[in-house]
Amino acid sequence: MRVDAPSIDAIRANRARLGDLIVTTPIRRLVDDAVAAAVGASTEVWLKEELFQRTGSFKPRGALSVMLDLDADALARGVTAVSAGNHAISLGYSARILGTTAKVVMPRTANPFRVQMCRELGVEVELVDNITEALRRVKEIEASEGRTFVHPYEGPKTALGTASIGLEFIDQIRDAGASLDAVIVAAGGGGLTGGVACAVKQMSPGTAVYVVEPEGADTMYRSFKEGSPQPINAIRTIADSLGAPRCEPYSFELNRQFVDEVVLVNDDQIRDAM
Repeated sequence: MRVDAPSIDAIRANRARLGDLIVTTPIRRLVDDAVAAAVGASTEVWLKEELFQRTGSFKPRGALSVMLDLDADALARGVTAVSAGNHAISLGYSARILGTTAKVVMPRTANPFRVQMCRELGVEVELVDNITEALRRVKEIEASEGRTFVHPYEGPKTALGTASIGLEFIDQIRDAGASLDAVIVAAGGGGLTGGVACAVKQMSPGTAVYVVEPEGADTMYRSFKEGSPQPINAIRTIADSLGAPRCEPYSFELNRQFVDEVVLVNDDQIRDAM
């Protein structure tokens, strides 16, 4: 099943709508002896430094792309989500600037610093024992309080937001007089990877897009192998922001249309890279 992918015009228009609610994050050529030793001196490595985005991650791009379409009644009722951290923080930021409220359900294993960031942004946080309980509880909140569920990685509007990273990256690389043979992007649920790949492939068809996943949270790898969205029964990786319990239909199909290959790395490789 092919899905309707966001066009470059639509991605650019949505980026303009987001305006200064998000930051056009910088790019930087990484010049480092250890990197040169690993990839070869003739290989240039460019970073898109999305860690300097508002809230410290890319997540507001997708959350705001969803929430800017909520009407006054929906905003009055507020939003809700399940998250281990970054999405919850972005929801708090988005809710505050749009004049609404957020209630999120988080696992007790979530990083305490991220939980505290949510609360400082005015988010009402409920802690539960596991992701199964979190998903059940968020449905109760939707039903009883009428809050809008904002998915952390699934859906066309979320992809429209994350695609702005790929759009900015290609624009910035061209402005720097360079080009990209390949883009490497990490997968949690697939909302980031699908959006980035969608923009990159439409703007620069010759650029390969590689998605990297931890072996202990390999939902996208399994889904590519099986040809349909797949779940995992447990998350076993130190990459705690990449631990999605399953692939979802839209983001899976968007990845399948635009991604060249999904590559697995183990925790030892992640530690070595760090």
